[in-house]
Amino acid sequence: MDTSRPNNHFIAHSTALEAATIVVNLVRRLPSRLNSIADQIIRSANSVHVNLAEGNGRAGKDRIYHFRIAYASAKEVDSHLRLLTNLNVIDIDQTHHTMQLFDQVRAMTWRLIHPKEC
Repeated sequence: MDTSRPNNHFIAHSTALEAATIVVNLVRRLPSRLNSIADQIIRSANSVHVNLAEGNGRAGKDRIYHFRIAYASAKEVDSHLRLLTNLNVIDIDQTHHTMQLFDQVRAMTWRLIHPKEC
């Protein structure tokens, strides 16, 4: 995880960035026949931290819109990771850790989307 910016206190974003980094490293080793899945999971993982960052810089409905995209993209990453785990083509321990990180991101993002319910 990049700690070069100690004043960045947006934990959801930092966690999503850490998880996306792990995802990229995991799918680098996939067989070439799974390149399309690798590309899609990288795009999904990237979407999470990028939309959290953009939403954090917005206000009102636009802010919530980006947080919702981040949440949905985190769900998409989870689905891809489950498929790759079932195919036995990625490291199970790293995958489990990454899924936990994205679960944490979804929980934090849910609270950002629904602040009055939490």
